[in-house]
Amino acid sequence: MKSPRDVIIRPVVSEKSYAELEANRYTFLVHPEANKTEIKEAIQKIWNVQVLAVNTLMRKGKVKRQRYVTGRRSDQKRAIVTLAAGDSIEIFETK
Repeated sequence: MKSPRDVIIRPVVSEKSYAELEANRYTFLVHPEANKTEIKEAIQKIWNVQVLAVNTLMRKGKVKRQRYVTGRRSDQKRAIVTLAAGDSIEIFETK
């Protein structure tokens, strides 16, 4: 089994992810091969919160050009995690 820190790569910081905080939903970049159960257990273990639901999505990498060379950004797997009422994750809190 993977370590929880290997499953959760980093939080996603964007306008859309911050708008979801009011609904107690947090967005994370996760390992591409991680499943919903592993993500749920990793979040609960790292931040000691209760996870109600995990939604995952794969974002395809954009095709980018630099002069005559075309390249592609890597694909990303994201997880949108819904927490129980009263729970929160400190790293997202704005001061």
